[in-house]
Amino acid sequence: MKHKRKISVIGLGYVGLPVAVTFGQKEQVIGFDISEWRINELRRGSDSTNEVTARELASAQIKYTTDPDDLRAADFHIITVPTPVNAAKHPDLTPLLRASALVGCIVKKGDIVVYESTVYPGSTEEDCVPVLEKASGLLCGSDFFIGYSPERINPGDKQHKFATIHKVVSGQNDEVLNIVADVYGSVVTAGIHRAASIKVAEAAKVIENTQRDLNIALMNELSLIFEKMGIDTLDVLAAAGTKWNFLPFRPGLVGGHCIGVDPYYLTYKASLLGYTPQVILAGRSINDNMGIH
Repeated sequence: MKHKRKISVIGLGYVGLPVAVTFGQKEQVIGFDISEWRINELRRGSDSTNEVTARELASAQIKYTTDPDDLRAADFHIITVPTPVNAAKHPDLTPLLRASALVGCIVKKGDIVVYESTVYPGSTEEDCVPVLEKASGLLCGSDFFIGYSPERINPGDKQHKFATIHKVVSGQNDEVLNIVADVYGSVVTAGIHRAASIKVAEAAKVIENTQRDLNIALMNELSLIFEKMGIDTLDVLAAAGTKWNFLPFRPGLVGGHCIGVDPYYLTYKASLLGYTPQVILAGRSINDNMGIH
């Protein structure tokens, strides 16, 4: 599958770098990061996140830069910056909005901006687009366009990598969707799923980790109950697991950049809409407090 777009990747962390390298193994890519230290490291052929090998880095055609002006040479911008939560467990969109403002300063007519960062449904269109429009002085939907394709990289997983993970893509209209699908389809071998809308793609991403978080929370709560009963939880799971439709989850600590964070994006948006989630927050509470056990 071929496309005619010039790609830039904004944010070269454990998500953005594999994206840039995979595309860079087929064509010239502009790789941008605000960290001079990170750019210098990558120019030396080293990746401290250990997501990409030195050989893979050497095989990719990437122009590493901290200069936003270099992004003007691209017309398909992929934003892969962190979306953490603050101390109150509310979404912290600061990195995302700063990246949007940066791209807005260089975006031109005909460009497509695709977000991969995990957000709550509606964030791309409601939070990011106004920033892009203000910085650029252009109108989204007529001058430039947006898409959303959630990252699914599992840090440290050498089997499921960017090119071998089924890719969900979305765009603000059918034409943009086709372009986004073609661009990602040029390197992703696992297949492309065209989501019905940007909000659907955003929601799909945020519930992937929410589902896993809840399943682990159930196992953790069962382990607390069985401990008081003097029963070995793993023995119980081994027995229950002999049934064909019993899901093979196990108790354990939940942390990192994704599973312990993403559910809060969904619950935050739900609360803004007047609904207070109960099951999701209960699961988060169980998993957040498992460390004391």
